[in-house]
Amino acid sequence: MTNYSAGRRPLPTSPFKRPAEPPRKHFAVGDRVTHDGFGLGRVISVEGQGDIAVLVDFGARQERIAHPYTAMFKL
Repeated sequence: MTNYSAGRRPLPTSPFKRPAEPPRKHFAVGDRVTHDGFGLGRVISVEGQGDIAVLVDFGARQERIAHPYTAMFKL
């Protein structure tokens, strides 16, 4: 079965609003963050101006977290 709704664009005159995209998250070196799986940490490296990935020090280990950062939030 083909999913036609995935590629369809809404008409400009449609009364139904397009779902809003969440704002992009940007992190800088030194930012304190929290991650749903790893806990509290500090950003120690940023790849591609924060659009590609960040390296975070969580104390016991360092993890590379890639965009879209759904489980990580700036404190």
